[in-house]
Amino acid sequence: MKKETKMQLSNRTVEILRNFATINPNIVIHPGNVIKTLSPAKNLVSVAEIEETFPQTFGIYDLSEFLSVLGLVDNTQITFSDSHCVVSDGSGLSSVKYFYSDPEMLSTPKKDIVMPECEVKFLLSNDTLAKVKRAASALGHEEISITPSNGSIEISVVNGADKTSNSYAITVDGDYPEGQEFNFILNVNNLKLIGESYEVSVSSRTISNFKSIDSKLEYFVALEKTSTYGA
Repeated sequence: MKKETKMQLSNRTVEILRNFATINPNIVIHPGNVIKTLSPAKNLVSVAEIEETFPQTFGIYDLSEFLSVLGLVDNTQITFSDSHCVVSDGSGLSSVKYFYSDPEMLSTPKKDIVMPECEVKFLLSNDTLAKVKRAASALGHEEISITPSNGSIEISVVNGADKTSNSYAITVDGDYPEGQEFNFILNVNNLKLIGESYEVSVSSRTISNFKSIDSKLEYFVALEKTSTYGA
């Protein structure tokens, strides 16, 4: 039997786990200070480096439930053992015994993603991200279009199936091959990003990377098949 290990989770780590729960209801934690998640459709992966170091591999079937359990006690401490963990308060008078799930039964990234060469790069500020999400909600559209615009990048919220529908557009600074035409499409439902500013890289090989400027957090988001690059 392994020696029991105790730890506390920072508010930041809990925030990341709450975000991960919107991407996939379950998670597999591995030893170390890097946590990852993969959406069920395998079109969104997120990787975060946290301040804590987990002692072992374990699976959580319902991450939202587990996070709710953490909120049942004050000054939460987690004690890890082979088959379960115990969530207790600082006094030790209140606790919850929480059993792990078999990691083999849960979906998790099997290997690290290596980004291909990216033709398009731009900065997506937290403010711009919030505006794009609000526009998508207001218009009821699910597509975000990334296109060139006189040396800059135009991010639009559109309905690709109806060219006459209302749309929203905002221009940001970016880099791309001069004279190159492209229309990269993202599904807004895949932009389950924590509200931070990101360096965004987009590849014509139908993948994008959102790397936080504010923390060690990044997302890999698949492009929609309707995306185009070149003539």
